[in-house]
Amino acid sequence: MTVPAAFPWRLVLLCCGAEILTMLGFALVPTLLPTFTAEWGLSATEGGWLGGVFFLGYITAVPLLVSLTDRYDARRIYLLAASLSALALAAFALFARSFVPGLLCWLVAGFGLAGTYMPGLRALTDRLPVAFQSRGTAFYTASFGTGAGLSYLLLEGLGRLLPWPLLFALAAAAVAAAVALIAFALPPKLPVTAAGSGDGGWRSVLRDRRILAFCGAYCGHNWELFGFRSWLVAYLTWSHLQTPSALTAAPGIVAALATFLAVPASILGNEGAHRWGRTVWLRRVMNLSAAMALLVALMGNVGGHGWWAMVLLLAYAATMNLDSAAMTAGLLTETPPDRRGKALALYACIGFAGGFVGPVAFGMALDAFGRHGVGGWSAGFVTLALGIGLARLSIGLVDKKGPAAT
Repeated sequence: MTVPAAFPWRLVLLCCGAEILTMLGFALVPTLLPTFTAEWGLSATEGGWLGGVFFLGYITAVPLLVSLTDRYDARRIYLLAASLSALALAAFALFARSFVPGLLCWLVAGFGLAGTYMPGLRALTDRLPVAFQSRGTAFYTASFGTGAGLSYLLLEGLGRLLPWPLLFALAAAAVAAAVALIAFALPPKLPVTAAGSGDGGWRSVLRDRRILAFCGAYCGHNWELFGFRSWLVAYLTWSHLQTPSALTAAPGIVAALATFLAVPASILGNEGAHRWGRTVWLRRVMNLSAAMALLVALMGNVGGHGWWAMVLLLAYAATMNLDSAAMTAGLLTETPPDRRGKALALYACIGFAGGFVGPVAFGMALDAFGRHGVGGWSAGFVTLALGIGLARLSIGLVDKKGPAAT
């Protein structure tokens, strides 16, 4: 009788720990944007560019950096990109005293994320037995939310005690620690495709209907997720002005809690996909998330309804993450190794394009319906339902017949 191998906890915790360290600076610019606006005399447009250029850097660099993991050990790409990210954060601390230097430093930090998040996932899964790749992916993608939540939480506490350049310096030190951790604790390994001879070209990826369906679904997921996270603190601040409440008095704490809820939700979501079938599960939880977004839209002012409204808002924050790991694990496990890097590159690029569109669509709804009234904020949450609706339409194509990986 064959004894099943034990889950490789040490390897998974190593990669997840490094990912968390690289994410500790994630909320720096969004949280400090009011400070930069005042100190640097930024217009609203300049503030928007400073906040969004991080994801522009990510989208620009991710197709190249992630696709290279088909040819080179993802560990090497991770180490180079993480080092670049640490330098960008240190440069922000030392030299960013106006709009243009800050914009350039934060753009380069986005390049760094492009070379650490998905390449880190590839470095992990290339070292995992096939039987453990799906669960390993769930833990790793959950660590993104853990790092982001810790970033908000630490800034809520340290932001009042330390000058902002020191906060960037501490984030740079955290990324440098991740570099050391991966360099000394994760052994080199040839990529899985080095021993194969499959066609890993872009054409085969772009013709695969399943890959494109997962990419579209990830775009809609990130539209909803980053639209919600980008406007959550502002929404709670507005709600507190309308109806002062202890529940909305510390919006940074609520934002951190909402982000932390992504961790168990993402892991449990992947387990649900194992139990009920991936596409069945994804369709159900995406429908649920759209319904929750519309409920929050109908609720309007969270502070005016008491504790149950905050529970509903946090439940929605958890619900929108029930699909994340299940989608990423599906893409990885159902794509042949020789084209996995390019598939991840396309997935990340299209997905984080949704992360850019979501906050913009929410803001446009606020401008159209009034950012100082309930109607504007309700319309903003309706745009989140539209985003996850796009994901639901895309995931419906996963099981349809079409050109498939061979």
